[in-house]
Amino acid sequence: MSDNRLVADWFHLYSDSIYTFLVYRMGSADVEDLVQEVFIRALNSLDSFEGKANPKTWLYSIARNLALDELRKMKRSRWFNTSFSSIRHEGASFETPESLYFLNEGSRELLAVIQNLKSNYRDVLILKGVNDFDVKETATILGWTENKVRITYHRACKKLQSITGGYPNEES
Repeated sequence: MSDNRLVADWFHLYSDSIYTFLVYRMGSADVEDLVQEVFIRALNSLDSFEGKANPKTWLYSIARNLALDELRKMKRSRWFNTSFSSIRHEGASFETPESLYFLNEGSRELLAVIQNLKSNYRDVLILKGVNDFDVKETATILGWTENKVRITYHRACKKLQSITGGYPNEES
């Protein structure tokens, strides 16, 4: 099978779940370009994919790294561009109603809470809690040990509990 066909098959299988992951990770529903970039990067670095990992976990690793890069760019850009506008828009949300259009109210509330957590908590909650990856897959995507995933997930759930009063499903 050609590389293009293989990545096209992966796109059909995983693009929706990658899209959902990026929506939660980026805090915006406007991530179509990032989804495409994940698969472009996969195609360009297919020779480094050794087949030891599940293609889905490899793609999620690419998506996570891409999201981190984009968030860093946004922070740098925001720092330069918002010194005065942040004063004018104090208290305004960076999310617009349009960007959250496809999410239901409960998802929007969860997204808002998750977005305010530290990065490690966000990543593990989105992967394990929202996308339902198991501990091993989550560890592979994040480049962590399985034990670190379990501990961080437990702590992230406790943090969510303290903020929301609820407790997400916590299975190891």
